[in-house]
Amino acid sequence: MQHMEHPFYALSKKPEVSVKRYVNGDNWLEVTPSIKGLATIYDKDILIYCISQIMAKLRHGEAVSPRVRINARELLIFTNRGTSGREYGSLMDALDRLEGTRIRTNIVTGDEEQIDGFGLIDASSVRRKHGIDGRLLWCEVKLSDWVFNAIRNEEVLTLHRDYFRLRKPMERRIYELARKHCGQQRQWRISIKKLLLKSGSQSPEKRFRQMIRLLVKHDHLPDYQVSFDDDADVVVFTNRGSVVSGVIEGNVPALKGSSYEKARTVAPGWDVYHLEAEWRGWIVEPPQDADSAFVGFCRKWYEKRGTPS
Repeated sequence: MQHMEHPFYALSKKPEVSVKRYVNGDNWLEVTPSIKGLATIYDKDILIYCISQIMAKLRHGEAVSPRVRINARELLIFTNRGTSGREYGSLMDALDRLEGTRIRTNIVTGDEEQIDGFGLIDASSVRRKHGIDGRLLWCEVKLSDWVFNAIRNEEVLTLHRDYFRLRKPMERRIYELARKHCGQQRQWRISIKKLLLKSGSQSPEKRFRQMIRLLVKHDHLPDYQVSFDDDADVVVFTNRGSVVSGVIEGNVPALKGSSYEKARTVAPGWDVYHLEAEWRGWIVEPPQDADSAFVGFCRKWYEKRGTPS
C-alpha cells in the first residue's frame, strides 16, 4: 500500500538520474537513482509479480521468504507484455534499476519506523541458456526487508488485471492512488494540487490538469470513473462496483450491526465505516467469518495507529 500511496517510481521512460524528495504531512522520502536511472513504474511490475507469488503462498499456509524465483516468460505474460528477445532484455534493465534505486524514508511499515537507506530489491540472480540464443531461463529476486516486512504485515491491495493494459505512466499512477484512497468506497474527491503532489509528476499544474481532462474524456480507468469539478478544481473518483466482484474471488457479505459496535470498542475514535472501506479494499479473498475478520482488522488498525488526531 505504501508503494501505491507514495511516488517511489519514475513516470518517464527516459532515464531519470536526479535525486527526488517528496514530503506529505509528517511523511517524507528521498529516492536516489543509480547511474542507469530511477526505477520506473513499469519496473514495478516485477515487484507486483513477486508480491502476488508471496501472497498466494501465505493464503495456502506455505512458508515464504524474501527470495522469489521468477519464471521470465510467466512474468512477461502476467504483466501483459510480449515474449520477444527485446522484452527479456528490458527485464534485465528493470532489475538493474530496481536494485540500484535507493530510498530513505520515515514511512512506517508494520510496527517499525525505518529511516535508514534501503533498496527496493537487495539482489538479483539471472540464469541464461548457454549458446547462440542466450535465452533467459529464470531470475531470482531478493526483496528488501522493508518491502518484505510490508507484505508479511499484509499491507497489500489487489489490482485489476487491466492495470497492466494501461500504457501511459500517469494513468497507472492515478489508478494506484484511486485504488488506495477510494478503495471500495462509493466516491473519493481530491484537489488537483494534492493529486499532482501525490502522483509525483514533474508536469506543471496546467499540463497535469489537461492530462486529467483527457482521462475523464476517455473514461478507461479500471474500477473507477473519473470526473472533474471545474468550479472546485477537484477530481472525483467514483467506484464502478467492480472492485469486489472483479478482483476478489466472490463477494463479502454485509456485516452485522453488532460488528460495528465491537469495532467502535476496539478502535475508539475511528469512523467504523471508513475502517470497513479500508478493510474491504485490503482483503485478498472473502474470509470464512467476515464479522470476526473485520473486528480483528479494526483491532490491529488501532494498535498500529492509535486514536486519530
